[in-house]
Amino acid sequence: MENLNLKELVARKAAHLVKNGMVVGLGTGSTVFYTIQELGERIKKEGLKFKAIPTSVDSEKKARETGIELIPFEKLKDTKIDLGIDGADEVDKELNLIKGGGGAHLREKRIAYKAKKFVVIVDESKLVDILGKFLVPVEVKKEKWESAKKELEKIGAKVHLRQREGENFVTDNGNYILDAKLDFILKPETVENIINKIPGVEENGIFRKSKVSEVWVGGVSGVRILK
Repeated sequence: MENLNLKELVARKAAHLVKNGMVVGLGTGSTVFYTIQELGERIKKEGLKFKAIPTSVDSEKKARETGIELIPFEKLKDTKIDLGIDGADEVDKELNLIKGGGGAHLREKRIAYKAKKFVVIVDESKLVDILGKFLVPVEVKKEKWESAKKELEKIGAKVHLRQREGENFVTDNGNYILDAKLDFILKPETVENIINKIPGVEENGIFRKSKVSEVWVGGVSGVRILK
């Protein structure tokens, strides 16, 4: 079965975790897009009633198109989140993650870390023994990116400023992203904290295992749940 089909399999199944009355954090990316589609279908077929807080402008747009009632991200501080659903770029054996290939990891992390239950949905190709194959995205203030790049290089990272179509990539929060290659991240939580202490850094794409409730993995034999 192709990865695309595995993504859809796990994403649509995870949509059935949502119950009436919940407040749900909706992640960003191609996998979660199927979850949003399935939730839209459940609203039409079952009359499902819930509210969602999106992690990106893209997720907000997709959710609105499917009829999901939204809470603005700006109201996150005053919002209790029952369930967060999001994808990941890498998942290690202990359920630490790297996220942020789409550049939305600042909002994704704030919602994920606040959620009562945070469920990650991936296909089996995203599972690794040790984090580090995927680049760690680091969201930085525009005026601080050069100094932050130097600090990341001091801890052994190979770093480049993310671009799209020849222009510097700008996040929904108005910041730049530095993509940092760090091989063999043996202590993800420690590295997460070190990076976030660099002046100008707003957030990075390492998500610690203690904030992950479950990882749902789509495979050729179906969906399995890692806890």
